[in-house]
Amino acid sequence: MTPAQVGVLLGLTAGVGFVIVIVRLPRFRRITLADRVAPYVRASSPAGLGFLLLQPSAERPVGSRLVRRVATRLDRLLGGRAALISRLSAAGDRMTIQQYRASQVLWGACGALPGASALALGAMSGKPSVSLAGAALVVAGLAGGVASRDSALTREIASRNVGMIAELPAVADLLSLAVTAGESPLGALQRVARANGGPLRHELRRVLADVRVGLPVVAALDAFAARTTVTPLARFLDGLVVAIERGTPLADVLRSQATDVREAAKQQLIEAGGRKEIAMMVPVVFLVLPTVVLFAAYPAFTSLTFVTR
Repeated sequence: MTPAQVGVLLGLTAGVGFVIVIVRLPRFRRITLADRVAPYVRASSPAGLGFLLLQPSAERPVGSRLVRRVATRLDRLLGGRAALISRLSAAGDRMTIQQYRASQVLWGACGALPGASALALGAMSGKPSVSLAGAALVVAGLAGGVASRDSALTREIASRNVGMIAELPAVADLLSLAVTAGESPLGALQRVARANGGPLRHELRRVLADVRVGLPVVAALDAFAARTTVTPLARFLDGLVVAIERGTPLADVLRSQATDVREAAKQQLIEAGGRKEIAMMVPVVFLVLPTVVLFAAYPAFTSLTFVTR
């Protein structure tokens, strides 16, 4: 391919991209009814590709339709919908399966960009080795992008679980105080959930939403315990359910549960400190100790007199 042809190709690509950007500007795009109503019917903006994927198919951009089709094929290829539903629920149900698969498609596409660039460079330069390396990078980038999105979801779940464990003792104490003051279990949950807080209070609001649509309090708490992956929280909810069902004094149960959670957190902190202590020995043994020995031995080494024959 001659330099003139390469210039024409690059100019055509840049021109098409410029036209697409201009056409999609709000000034040149017709404002639809969904655009006008969306700020008032959505509590928050959907995560990832939610805004695009929730639009009617007639108004959805062509790019989002393509991403949706690829996401559907990826979901059929990977499978495991039940496990994915459980993980998305543990992450806070901020996106559907379709939106998560679409985000995986985009992550894979971003990972494949370097390989695609190398592939195009090899095709333009006529070097098969560069093209082969670009094809391998495309495949590796696609797989790496999909795996990276899955790893990001795992980290999000772990971070959310840590926040729920840290919030659990305070929530248990507040529930105990509310019940001791004469509130019913449902009233205590409402009072605690109204306070601004982290993921645990968000889940309590979800429990209250289930109760408002007709689900019993015990069933809503059981559903919360089933979808959480935090063992101390599941035990706390099980104890709360048993206390409500059997009529056990709820304040005493909540206080003992809060004490148990604090002891478990203290034990986890001690175990984490023990693991970090071993890791701290690495810089001490391989960095600090050799430096100390060097500083101690260097003056004696320089004072030595070597006799040469």
